[in-house]
Amino acid sequence: MSNYKKSIVPQIEAIYASLSPTEKNIADFFIHNHQCMDFSAKNISSLLFVSEPSLSRFAKKCGYKGYREFVFYYKEGLSEKVTPLITDNSTTQVLDTYQELLNKSYALVDNAQLNRICEIFAKQKRFYVYGKGSSGLAAQEMKLRFMRIGLNIEAISDNHVMKMNSVLLDDTCVVIGISISSKTPEVMTSLKAAKAAGAIVILMTSHREPQQFEFCDEVVLLALRENLENGKAISPQFPILIMLDIFYSHFLNYDTQRKEMLHDYTLNVLSHS
Repeated sequence: MSNYKKSIVPQIEAIYASLSPTEKNIADFFIHNHQCMDFSAKNISSLLFVSEPSLSRFAKKCGYKGYREFVFYYKEGLSEKVTPLITDNSTTQVLDTYQELLNKSYALVDNAQLNRICEIFAKQKRFYVYGKGSSGLAAQEMKLRFMRIGLNIEAISDNHVMKMNSVLLDDTCVVIGISISSKTPEVMTSLKAAKAAGAIVILMTSHREPQQFEFCDEVVLLALRENLENGKAISPQFPILIMLDIFYSHFLNYDTQRKEMLHDYTLNVLSHS
């Protein structure tokens, strides 16, 4: 893991849409900068033509006490870019994108949050995963993975079934919504209905917005890259599957022996069918 650094850039990208124009100007600088320099409030405010209080407000929106704390963690994540050995531009583009998303996924992992979700999964009885398009395919993968270790889990990608499913929900249920943009109307509306029905709601997304916490118990951030939703360079499923695998690994550590027995039993049944 020595090649991975806890960069705070993914946190900035996750809240970018909710920033003011001035704050977006500040965010753009810190997202695209790769050099160590004088990051003092005086120097950066002069460089970006913004006020020092604007830097402080921006830092607090990113989750830090102030600009000095923000800069401390930002500098820790700075690293020199490594020149790739591969000469084929198309190959390099794809591999660089994968590596970028792996690095960002590592930076976004919140172990305390994963432990909380593991506890939820260990206690609740029924699980539903909502997703459309590529997120729907990732939902199916999540269903298959967790069925093997004994979870009563269903993946739903049909709009009408999401709506009808709300009548089956109660406080023994968990509903996981997957939406990279957090703008998929069918998924977001269904998550609100799930919360109203008493279910525990978990959202997996690349965009954190304050209103999400009105109906979500946990918001799991996914790595973000420009135009990722369009699948231009790689599949949009990739950052979802990374986080699913990380969580699956964490969850396996809960009651490990029982889960391994269930997993082996499932594979045995499949091999004799």
